[in-house]
Amino acid sequence: MKRILCLLSVALLAVASWAQVSYDVIPLPRSIELSPKGEVYQLPQGAVVTYASGNEAMASNAQLLAEFLKTDAGFEVVPQADAKPAKKQFIPITLSLGLENDNHEAYQLTVNKKGIVIQGVSEEGVFRGIMTLRKAIGTEGGESISLPYVTIKDEPRFSYRGVMLDCARHYFPVDFLKEYIDVAALHGCNNLHWHMTEDQGWRFEVKSMPELAKKGSIRKQTVIGRNTGVYDGQEYGGYYTQEECREIVAYAAKRFINIVPEIDLPGHMLGALHVYPELGCTGGPYEVWPHWGVSHDVLCAGNPKTLEFLKKVLGEVAEVFPSKYIHIGGDESPRDRWKQCPKCQAKMRELGLTREAELQTYINKELEAYMQKKGRDLIGWDETLEGGLSEKAIVMSWRGTSGGIQAARQHHRVIMTPTTYCYIDYYQLKDQWGQPLGIGGYLPVSKVYSFEPTDELNEEEAKYIMGAQVNLWCEYVGYPQHALYMLLPRLDAISEVQWAPKGQKDFDAFKTRLPRMLKLYDKLGYTYCRKFE
Repeated sequence: MKRILCLLSVALLAVASWAQVSYDVIPLPRSIELSPKGEVYQLPQGAVVTYASGNEAMASNAQLLAEFLKTDAGFEVVPQADAKPAKKQFIPITLSLGLENDNHEAYQLTVNKKGIVIQGVSEEGVFRGIMTLRKAIGTEGGESISLPYVTIKDEPRFSYRGVMLDCARHYFPVDFLKEYIDVAALHGCNNLHWHMTEDQGWRFEVKSMPELAKKGSIRKQTVIGRNTGVYDGQEYGGYYTQEECREIVAYAAKRFINIVPEIDLPGHMLGALHVYPELGCTGGPYEVWPHWGVSHDVLCAGNPKTLEFLKKVLGEVAEVFPSKYIHIGGDESPRDRWKQCPKCQAKMRELGLTREAELQTYINKELEAYMQKKGRDLIGWDETLEGGLSEKAIVMSWRGTSGGIQAARQHHRVIMTPTTYCYIDYYQLKDQWGQPLGIGGYLPVSKVYSFEPTDELNEEEAKYIMGAQVNLWCEYVGYPQHALYMLLPRLDAISEVQWAPKGQKDFDAFKTRLPRMLKLYDKLGYTYCRKFE
């Protein structure tokens, strides 16, 4: 009887441990094949994670896996290059390359009697598999973890899976940028769009023009609420040195996230015009704006010094950020000043232009040619379509999806980020008064999840949709906890839009998987919206 009770206790402990593990993670893998016999593999504390020596990226993957399991579950694993199993034993976790798949982010995660194997087409694919294992194990370790035998085959649907953070309206410290990157990586994102310049502040250090960040990053005060006319009377500033930017780039690269920097032009430039008023159509003086909105003062398109200035800035951006993509904004740039500016009108006559919108295209094409020599492609908001799109430009469609649809049909690459599905500065609950201040609007988790980036496009046109991105604009988001609250759990919803095959999404099933992620957020200390609609 004692033996039976003992065996029963062991069985119950195994079931309890198994219950901690679920491969139904977010985003959901494409294929999950559990063993029909229900076998489990016992992963012991102190297990070895092996990888091929001489591969720095794979060594980083192994180290990150160890850090994740220690932080999330209090579970120890030990990275070791070229580890060899003892006789009749197996290496508990093996990270390897060699998977055959056309998608370089594809991976296969296998759990069987030989242990756990994560094999990828590339080191990036292995990292994606590590994140799936991490989320499957969850938050509770113990002396060992029972993992059901499984074969998971997975790859992302879209090549561009982005999340944006506006650090121009409000400055966020470097440590929070790293945390934001960690959150993005947890959800399978591979691009962080970093909005760095605005009417309310210039946040990127340009070493050839040191006054630009030192003076252009500071506003005298900040409006309270939604342009109430009441100000806090407190000077506000902060910018990122190039050394800090490189630190963030390196941190993100280990998590296979590309940093896409944005220098918004030719509008939203009061931070720069305050320092260099000669670059404006009126000559100023200009101030770094203490309130929100769209300024009519923009860079002068007819002044040759404007392009000289922009090439200096973008040249240094390219030196700091290895990203193939550089974002040049282009949104909300009024042309009133250009219509009245003798220099701009003279430039139009010189170029044979008939619309002021074409001046913006002229600037874009000049910068595109300059950046192409540096091996970079430009991204612009969908306003860049208005003057005729430059040949290799990428369109980020935010004013609905129509701009992206138009661009895709013209065979231009597109990233879909419409306000209706992707602007997470909107409220996520109907009860707006019970939430931190937002810009307005209503964008619940269910609406984000329902987004289909290729709607209205045929199969050929849909090939030009690179992916989707959520945008966190920060007029009313001034501190890290608020930023995470606005992001989570809506990032969970967009992650499945970005990752899962078109026919695989199921919101009811998604809701049953979300609580495991929320439990992980609690363990990691992330602030998030505890209700979702």
